[in-house]
Amino acid sequence: MELQFIGAAHEVTGSCHFLQVGNKKILVDCGMRQGALKFENVSLPVDASKIDFVILTHAHIDHSGLLPKLWKEGFRGQILGTQATVSLCDIMLRDSAHIQTMEAEWRKKKGKRGVNEDKFEPLYTMEDALGVIRLLSPYSYDKIYTICDGVRVRFTDIGHLLGSASVELWLTEGRTEKKIVFSGDIGNKDQPLLKDPALTEEADYVVMESTYGDRLHDKDVGYPVEELAQILKETFDRGGNVVIPSFAVGRTQVMLFYLRQIKQNDMVPEYKNFPVYVDSPLAVDATEIFLENEESCFDEEALTLIHQGINPITFSGLKLTISTDESKAILDDYEPKVIISASGMCDAGRIKHHLKHNLWRPECTVLFVGYQSAGSPGRRILEGAEEIKIFGEPVAVRAEIKSINTLSGHADREGLLEWITGFKEKPRQVFVVHGDDEVATGFAMDLSGKGYSAMAPFSGTRFDLATGKFIEITKGIPITKTAKARIVSESYTKLKLTTKRLQELVDASTGLPNKDLDKFTAELEKLLSKYKV
Repeated sequence: MELQFIGAAHEVTGSCHFLQVGNKKILVDCGMRQGALKFENVSLPVDASKIDFVILTHAHIDHSGLLPKLWKEGFRGQILGTQATVSLCDIMLRDSAHIQTMEAEWRKKKGKRGVNEDKFEPLYTMEDALGVIRLLSPYSYDKIYTICDGVRVRFTDIGHLLGSASVELWLTEGRTEKKIVFSGDIGNKDQPLLKDPALTEEADYVVMESTYGDRLHDKDVGYPVEELAQILKETFDRGGNVVIPSFAVGRTQVMLFYLRQIKQNDMVPEYKNFPVYVDSPLAVDATEIFLENEESCFDEEALTLIHQGINPITFSGLKLTISTDESKAILDDYEPKVIISASGMCDAGRIKHHLKHNLWRPECTVLFVGYQSAGSPGRRILEGAEEIKIFGEPVAVRAEIKSINTLSGHADREGLLEWITGFKEKPRQVFVVHGDDEVATGFAMDLSGKGYSAMAPFSGTRFDLATGKFIEITKGIPITKTAKARIVSESYTKLKLTTKRLQELVDASTGLPNKDLDKFTAELEKLLSKYKV
């Protein structure tokens, strides 16, 4: 009964944890790493084809984005998630595959022929995404399911994203039963549309996130809808557009909720009929999924509106654009408007076109409503860049740059502590993940100071859930240029798996005649003599 940490260890992205219970092998999340990376991740300890289940905490790409790659490498097991998570993964993994293919084509055009052409290949294709989507299985909140001998699971609403959940697992080997809880991403309380995070009462072990474990959200800032209304009025008075880079899933729907309130309450009376464009096919699809899952996921305020016949995220003047021609038409319309488009960090998608046409105009406003990672175009704009490159061409930054900082989908330090102290008894061990290096370490120390046995494991750390003892405690290996190449090399991954199989063969050779062992050893030494380390 073993737990091994693979991803989101001293980092925020790439969530992936490996469990082995008896002969069953399980992943909790299979996320893509994004942004600046600090440490190496170990490879999966088994071949992808040997994994029986993947359990998803939610649909964000840093928790689900490597599922198509897992399929590409041979995985054919079952993927479990809530109904909303399954529906969102259906559209998000397709979108990710499209992005992978487009980026590979772009690199191929920019690169030199014959020079490391492997880097021009997409991480995975649409065929891989469609293959793995067929393995998705929806499960309800708050019910305990037996998925195989020795493994039971329950999903509990954690309030981070539509369909997001903490995952409770009851694991049995022989006469030993242990319960482990994976927090997933813990939501921020009192956010629009979604319920507050639910608490869990008991666990032997807890794996919890720490994204904002070192800070508190600013609760003294005014209600964001009032701040948004003021930005709209000032920009429209100048004759400009309000361009909002936004994550297609989650943040876009929250912005629509606020914009409906502004229109409903006539908070910009001089511009009652201002148009709002959502220019992102993924966001349009995601908005439909939000409305399909209202009863199971929406909070009381949103449900009250729905029961009154009011759609909380649609209103007059809302225009959803899907086709390229519809998107281009927005650029030719000079009426002041709101444009919401992805990606939220301005590094891909249609938002780049809208920035190219609006960023240089002093009458316009670019409004940031989500996290901007270090090095992203959005972060550079926020930090005062006078010009940025879009599609390889310099664009002056003359628009007004604004941000609303009260829209986080992650709990702050106070919210994280509220969740972990919700357990009736302190878990035997708390593993702190999904946080930057200093944050994860600091939050684990914070918990230790409050009487918890807590630590922030690095990738590769292994723990025996049956005995409650560490099998292996690894240290973080900083990423160098060489290490980065090694991480993304599928050939290196296969080599690691081959050495593991070789070790299994050596272990199984115990008791063989010395003659056979000597022959086996000689063959290995002959092979090794051909290579230098």
